[in-house]
Amino acid sequence: MRDLFVTAVILGSIPYIIKRPWIGVLMWSWISYMNPHRLTWGFAFDMPFAQIIAIVLVLAIVMDKSKKSIPTDTTVMIWGMFLFWITVTSIFAMFPSSAWVLYGKVMKIQFVTFLTMLLITDQKKINYLIWIIVLSIGFFSVKGGVFTLVSGGGYRVWGPPGGYIEENNSLAMATLMIVPLMVYLFQITPSEKKWLRYGIAGAIVLSLLSALGSQSRGALLAALSVSGYFWLVSSRKLITGPLLVFLVILGISFMPDSWHARMETIQHYEQDESAMGRINAWQYAINVASDRFTGGGMQSWKLESFLIYAPNPEFVHAAHSIYFSILGDHGWPGLLLFLLIIFMSWMNLNWVIGHCPETDSAKLAKMIKVSLVAYCTGGAFLSLAYFDLPWHLYAIAVLLRHQNSNNGLVGALNQPRPRFGH
Repeated sequence: MRDLFVTAVILGSIPYIIKRPWIGVLMWSWISYMNPHRLTWGFAFDMPFAQIIAIVLVLAIVMDKSKKSIPTDTTVMIWGMFLFWITVTSIFAMFPSSAWVLYGKVMKIQFVTFLTMLLITDQKKINYLIWIIVLSIGFFSVKGGVFTLVSGGGYRVWGPPGGYIEENNSLAMATLMIVPLMVYLFQITPSEKKWLRYGIAGAIVLSLLSALGSQSRGALLAALSVSGYFWLVSSRKLITGPLLVFLVILGISFMPDSWHARMETIQHYEQDESAMGRINAWQYAINVASDRFTGGGMQSWKLESFLIYAPNPEFVHAAHSIYFSILGDHGWPGLLLFLLIIFMSWMNLNWVIGHCPETDSAKLAKMIKVSLVAYCTGGAFLSLAYFDLPWHLYAIAVLLRHQNSNNGLVGALNQPRPRFGH
């Protein structure tokens, strides 16, 4: 039944995508984040649904005669340079055949993300996209929160099979990134929709429990950073501070001894094999980037390359860091472009907050900044440089500034807020 249901929903969306291409972005995002077909056990499990939707989406765009254009701001230009550069680094990769496999996967994500900037043209569509992201990842974070409650936090929470966030650490990071988006949805939900607001509030609490239940040390550091940032930007610091401290203490006190034992290894990283493996991989990334202008190329983290560049050649380990992953894959130029994209996205969000105060755009911009704080801090210890979500957030930052600078959202912002599903 699951196979039939998932297949019917996805294939049934095709006529709507042909009529309204932007729906294709929503469908592709749902499939990419949630991997619903991987929750089946039959014929749908290995169906290339994302590829099917992408092909239909492109055909729908070609058939659609309305005028479209991607915003051309500094962020998009630097973004384009980054994509060009990773193409160059793949050409000169240490292991070209392996590099091109990951390159193809990354470019598919980037292609649809650029289509997002082409098709998601107003606040209503942006809100729909936020809902899709939250519901897709939230399905696992809420379920994980319930599991953490039932199990007493004694077991790790895992993500959807076959995706970027399958691993417990990755799901925890994605969860912390969508919690601010949940807060945004709570803020824009009318007070008369009290049950929906209760549902969102409950999802926030369960998602935070899920992040703790992942037993991810990187997620703990990210959660503390997000809490600190929330307090820093809060207009009611005397209320927010004690409340955050209480929630942190309450959450940590709920977790079992096994969780505390794992978190305590942060203080004694030199005794932790995983931590030392990461440090060895980080030094490898610095060495390969310093020796090769284009870095090692994607998928270069192998014994052959570690024998040349790593302090401990036989301790082959993934970087587990967005920064060192990019550095090792694409060299210093790649890391510079990667950081510039994040910086320019932050500046776009600041612009929206400063020029459009008290609007839904500003509320969303503030929450995206919190999401990026989670990504930039927790990502220092996770290999999620190519994960869809941060790139979607960069795209939304571009759209928010572009649409507001052209007064494209002024009318929409004064209208009743869109209801999801209508």
